[in-house]
Amino acid sequence: MSRSVRYATSPLLASKTPVWRSKFIVAMIAFGFLGLAGRALYVQVVGNDFFQCQGEVRFARTLELPANRGRILDRNGLILASSVPAASIWGIPEDIDRDDPEVRAKLQQIAKLLEMPFAEFEKKIENEDKTFVWIKRQVDWDIGQKIAAQGVKGIYQRKEYKRQYPEGESAAHVVGFTNVEDRGQEGMELAFNDELAGKPGSRRVIKDRLGRVVEGVGEQIPPVDGKDIQLSVDSKVQFFAYQKLRDAVTANKAKAGSVVVLDAVTGELLALANYPSYDPGHRGNLTGEQLRNRALTDTFEPGSTMKPITIATALELGRVKPSTLIDTNPGRYTVTGSTITDTSNHGLLTVEGVIQKSSNIGATKVSQRLSAQEMWDHFSALGFGQKPQIQFPGAVSGRLRPWKSWRPIEQATMSYGYGLSASLFQMARSYTAFAHDGSVIPATILKSTGAPVGTRVFSAENAAEVRHMLWLAAGPGGTGQKAQTVSYSVGGKSGTARKQVGRGYAAGKYRAWFTGMAPIEKPRIIVAVMVDEPSAGSYYGGTVAGPVFSEVVQQTLRLMGVQPDLSVKPQIVADPVQESL
Repeated sequence: MSRSVRYATSPLLASKTPVWRSKFIVAMIAFGFLGLAGRALYVQVVGNDFFQCQGEVRFARTLELPANRGRILDRNGLILASSVPAASIWGIPEDIDRDDPEVRAKLQQIAKLLEMPFAEFEKKIENEDKTFVWIKRQVDWDIGQKIAAQGVKGIYQRKEYKRQYPEGESAAHVVGFTNVEDRGQEGMELAFNDELAGKPGSRRVIKDRLGRVVEGVGEQIPPVDGKDIQLSVDSKVQFFAYQKLRDAVTANKAKAGSVVVLDAVTGELLALANYPSYDPGHRGNLTGEQLRNRALTDTFEPGSTMKPITIATALELGRVKPSTLIDTNPGRYTVTGSTITDTSNHGLLTVEGVIQKSSNIGATKVSQRLSAQEMWDHFSALGFGQKPQIQFPGAVSGRLRPWKSWRPIEQATMSYGYGLSASLFQMARSYTAFAHDGSVIPATILKSTGAPVGTRVFSAENAAEVRHMLWLAAGPGGTGQKAQTVSYSVGGKSGTARKQVGRGYAAGKYRAWFTGMAPIEKPRIIVAVMVDEPSAGSYYGGTVAGPVFSEVVQQTLRLMGVQPDLSVKPQIVADPVQESL
């Protein structure tokens, strides 16, 4: 039974409550509502922009819509580089239940699909404080689909694009490669990155705590795909040149090698190969030796391949004629206390014979009829000592010292290729002056449609005279007989340069060169070959680099559809004369 309360007799209830107290309580409640209303007004109206921004920071995201990178094509439209869809796998470690046996089994399967050791895979997802971690970027699209089919909570993927290089290591130094962010790092991928990359699009979305898209907000900006780039390179010529270079480097137990093929009419680069090389699609354990584009970035003393340029300069200035006699007896010649030698005593030679026999003494005596400035002017006009104007990263200028500092012995050694340096590409381009009737033409790695505008260095008559000398040098009695081909007439000059180490020259270390053109009357191509440190016995340019030149010339002209100008196979002497250093 409840006990009744006697209000009249209860001291607490009987006391009279002050009126101000009830009013105060009502006022506080009213002020509370007013405060809430004011705050609501501030949040919804006055400070709306700030709070809207804060909300978007926490839940709204801008998703980048990647653009499809443009293709790199060869001159015939064949693909050298293209992009294909790829899946990049990422995860939220805190959402992955690694203790669940079923989930763990699926994780092991995912690691297997990614070709990752499970211990490495676990290490990536073990930090449960992380809300995002990349597991592996740019895996094959079908692998990504198999991973998605596992249905593991906390494992997600993003669509990206991955580059593929069908020509592999043969065209690696031309095409280059991109990094995981699809930005060019080497070669044409770097040189034309802005054109190839395009412009990514964007999409604003709202995501939940798990990173899932809840809804889209705002307008979607579509990506703009990159432009295709068409090179002057012929992928078939490129592959063949690389293959023959690789075989020569291996057979001669050499350190490395390079080959450059130029179109003598247009200045287009048809092939540029280096060995050792690499596969741009699989770049694990790469070394600097593999990455170096030696044909453009390395410079060397060109040796005897400079002699035709010295002779052409003297012809142009009227100091000699092809029939002018030069006495090279007794095979030794002293200039200001330094002795210059030939491999043997060639006796009395014509200027043509100086090139044919590759006489250092003959080139020296011709250079003594020229001033240092005259030699420098012509060397410089052919591009020596200047950075090549070609759309290629890393091309170097080589070294050609100012003529005022030349001593007599230095002028003498420069006449036969010592004391200056050039890249293989510079050497090939300089010979366009002989192939293009005296005008050196600009080189390009992009497919050309118009005729090049050359710079005249020699007269057409003198260029033709030098071509004849180059033909003699590659013929019977010359130093480049192994450069001859079955169906085409060729002309060229071999070179054998000792390798400089510090301020001196290394014993037993050489670079073998051969630079020439074909067909000799109306040249269509110029080919330059360099083999670094051959050590299988022979190290002379004519016997090491000459055969590579021969094979590349013959195959390239056939691919270009050039009609043979020889009806019979030229006779090649079994033991060719070795050229001087």
